[in-house]
Amino acid sequence: MQVRWTFKTFTELSAADLYTIMRLRNEVFVVEQNCVYQDADNKDQLSWHLCGWYENELVAYTRIIPQGISYTEASIGRVVTSPKFRAKGLGIDLMNVSIEKALNQFDCNSIKIGAQVYLTKFYKSLGFIQSSDEYLEDGIPHIEMLLRK
Repeated sequence: MQVRWTFKTFTELSAADLYTIMRLRNEVFVVEQNCVYQDADNKDQLSWHLCGWYENELVAYTRIIPQGISYTEASIGRVVTSPKFRAKGLGIDLMNVSIEKALNQFDCNSIKIGAQVYLTKFYKSLGFIQSSDEYLEDGIPHIEMLLRK
């Protein structure tokens, strides 16, 4: 499966791109995970958006946030793969491209994430280490994790 990656600022996203991103984020984070939360948190406008497209369908996405907005470090968030395209290794590809883009775009040496606890093993496999105790975010157990270059 050949995924085409795009990496854009908020102002570079078309209205159709933004709609597609929000639709996928809502499909997974609100509907699938049954979690009512405020997705539009005013960080999108300050972030870069990595989209993985297969043909004309958004299959993977992350929001890459500069230092000083969510954490002192740069951050990767809203990590999502389309339910129709799971179990194809997309999550690993998505995170590897996201890590590369964050380190290069923000010329930084570390990335911090707020990870859902059930994904701890996945993020550890990418080099992240746990950097906080467990906490609840929108009713879902999370931990902070840190990756150093």
